[in-house]
Amino acid sequence: MSFLTSGVVVNLALLILTLIVRAVTVNRLVVRKLLLTAVVTSAALVGSVLLAAGVLPADWLAQAASFNNLLLALGAINFAVITIINPLREDRVPARFPNIVQDAIVVGLFVAVATAVLQEKFLTTSAVGAVVVGFALQDTLGNAFAGLAIQTEKPYRAGQWIRVGGHEGRVDEITWRATRLRTKDGTYVIVPNNVMSKEAIVNISEPVLATRLVIDVGGPYSVPPNEVKAAILAAIRNVPQVLATPAPEALLFDFGHSAITYRARFWLEDWTKDEPTRSDVRTAIWYEFQRRNIDIPLPSLVHYPTDTVPTVSPVQAAGVIRALAGVEVFHELMDDDRAALAAMSRVLLFGTGDIVVRQGDAGSSMFVVASGHVDIVLEPEGRLVSTTGAGGFFGEMSMLTGDARSATVRAGEDCALVEVTADAFRRFVLEKPDVLHDIAGAVATRRAEIDRQRSQAAQSPAPGENALSLLSRVRRFLRIPD
Repeated sequence: MSFLTSGVVVNLALLILTLIVRAVTVNRLVVRKLLLTAVVTSAALVGSVLLAAGVLPADWLAQAASFNNLLLALGAINFAVITIINPLREDRVPARFPNIVQDAIVVGLFVAVATAVLQEKFLTTSAVGAVVVGFALQDTLGNAFAGLAIQTEKPYRAGQWIRVGGHEGRVDEITWRATRLRTKDGTYVIVPNNVMSKEAIVNISEPVLATRLVIDVGGPYSVPPNEVKAAILAAIRNVPQVLATPAPEALLFDFGHSAITYRARFWLEDWTKDEPTRSDVRTAIWYEFQRRNIDIPLPSLVHYPTDTVPTVSPVQAAGVIRALAGVEVFHELMDDDRAALAAMSRVLLFGTGDIVVRQGDAGSSMFVVASGHVDIVLEPEGRLVSTTGAGGFFGEMSMLTGDARSATVRAGEDCALVEVTADAFRRFVLEKPDVLHDIAGAVATRRAEIDRQRSQAAQSPAPGENALSLLSRVRRFLRIPD
């Protein structure tokens, strides 16, 4: 069999095989791609027949045979790539080899075979022309190669929401040249692929479908942060679109000129509803603030004199007096005496978990619990000894004698504590010296009861101390003459 006759047989066999595969496959991409093989193989078959029949002029034979070989090579390469990569019994495109990648493989293999195997002169001698064409089409080629990289790496896919170069939208189509985004306004943005390859791409739809949203809201300085954060979380949970998992968060973000800025963070499953959801969350926060009497401050500047001494307000003073009245060591004081002591005290707010005093630290004040409760903890084992609620007190020995703190006290919840310092108590006693004996006696009695409880709990009790001995220590520490 001559070379020309064998060329007819090979072309005919490839054409028949192509037609058979197109007939049996259910993959529409394979059917469409093999159309190229069928066309070029048919053309090569006609050329082979003409060459075998010897009807072509002698000076055309070399060029015709060369062209015929290229057609056969293109058809064979296209057939092999398409049938090997794509499933024939499923109508789908492999994720790792999208349409654009398959085309690139076919073109690359064809150029390699034509240059290295067939050694076609019209391909190997066109380097200068290729350079000229490359400069002329550098943007188009850049888009094509960028599109190839996008299809291979898949930083995003059709149907996903992305943000790139100041644009945000859902990916509708990825072509050789550009990526088409559909914005929330319903408009299209066509972004060239070479731009996509240079910009940072934010894929909102991956790795999970849920997306976290953030809004900021101002809160007053007069309301404890934990109360404001609790109100924000309660409001967020009332919005149906907000996911329960991951749980929403409320954070103290910044101390502004006229308000504390809180940041609410919550998760949304449908990104297209981000703006309506932000609106619903802000609305829910406003109503929740109104129900809890929390104002959203207006921008303002307030000047506080630097030479003023912090004292309790008239409204706070009444609460301080009531708190002092419930303290057993101040039971013997008259109402006027407690009012005078309250005027020298201050109210401190502590958030849940805050350390009020730490065991072993030096101390010179006592605390009365006006609201909330505190936990008394012994270090270093961190054992909870007791819980002191409204009306309770602690730290009286540090205020009267300067003793180090005997335990760590932590706020069990948001609480208001009245602090009576040793200096304030000294000024009060200098004006009311008769009350010191009664207070020392009450403190000694309380101290003896605490020692008894510790002894029953198998702890080492502190040495007993009577009222006269304690009174002497108090006078020395507060520098009060006998």
